[in-house]
Amino acid sequence: MGKFYRYGRAILTLLVAVLAVGGIFGWFYPLKIFDIQLVPLLQRSLVNFSWFVLILLLGLMVLALVLGRVYCSVLCPLGLLQEAMMIIFRRKNTMHKNWPYKYFIAAISFGVLIGGSALVVRWIDPYTLFGSAATGAAIGLGALILLAVLVWFKGRWFCANICPVGAVLGLLAKKAWVKVYINQDKCVACGMCARQCPVGCIDIKNKTVDNEMCIKCMKCQGVCKFGALQLGKAPKAEPKFNAGNVEDFANRCLNCNLCVARCPMKIIKKADAEHPTVHLDYSEAFCNYKCHRCSKVCPSGAIKTLSLEEKRRTQIAIAQVDEDVCVKCGLCVHECPRQIIVKEEGGFPKISPDECIGCGACYNVCPVRAISMQEVTQQRLLDK
Repeated sequence: MGKFYRYGRAILTLLVAVLAVGGIFGWFYPLKIFDIQLVPLLQRSLVNFSWFVLILLLGLMVLALVLGRVYCSVLCPLGLLQEAMMIIFRRKNTMHKNWPYKYFIAAISFGVLIGGSALVVRWIDPYTLFGSAATGAAIGLGALILLAVLVWFKGRWFCANICPVGAVLGLLAKKAWVKVYINQDKCVACGMCARQCPVGCIDIKNKTVDNEMCIKCMKCQGVCKFGALQLGKAPKAEPKFNAGNVEDFANRCLNCNLCVARCPMKIIKKADAEHPTVHLDYSEAFCNYKCHRCSKVCPSGAIKTLSLEEKRRTQIAIAQVDEDVCVKCGLCVHECPRQIIVKEEGGFPKISPDECIGCGACYNVCPVRAISMQEVTQQRLLDK
């Protein structure tokens, strides 16, 4: 389904782009593409109500409930313009936080519009900005320059965290029937999908996709070599034994520091200005694969009591390789106590995220710091 959607979406995007440009410059106008933009539809329903306009407006809402924010990657001309910029700039992306202030921006924009004034949406509505820029208006050209700078540094951050239309559609997209999700059995946490995502909605550490921000461009699927990015109804995750999570630990830790004193590798550190409780620091050492003293000495249950065998299968973090830094020395392969790092001759080492427990041995032996340790929100007991 994802591959069919990806190619279909590309064809529709090109068609809409041609129609949008043709409509702006009056070359031809066989399909009124601007008549199905959300803000103009809402304005028309308020000023000159008709059932046809209401049906079109509701149609966009239903589209978001079924497919998510496909409007943003197929029908929005400003979104297509940003996509063109990303191709020209050849930008790579990283995870962005879902900015909550966008709801306030959307509430002000649509509240004033419903109240009878288009004053606010003129400055922020994607359709209006595109039309202003395409026709050479000063406001539009200024917005175009700012948008280009934003795309250069942040990708389609405007779409994800500023656009009022995107904010409204995103709330519906959270409940969409069709979502982008990561098949965790296939994902190797290489990060290619996250770097390709134009809105930064992929959290590769936890292997999740924020479908509120996702614009259904499916570029992630196009670069995934393992078929881990899928489009559809995500299967329910099978319950696994939970070893603990950050919130539970923060609520239970007494900061008695017994674990700090008994840790032979000295990677458990006392609370400080950044960490309200004891915490792990891999900068100088790693977690000894043959040790579980902290589990035995914790009096409060913040660190769960685990046998050595269970401790060796408890995932407390995930190691990741940055191929832009890695020199392919292979030291991490020999140092891994679980022997789950593989490396083909002349290739980069591959760390299986479903087998890594996050001990940090590979991180400490790496001579160029090409390996990073990523926290997990939920610790879990691995199958083996």
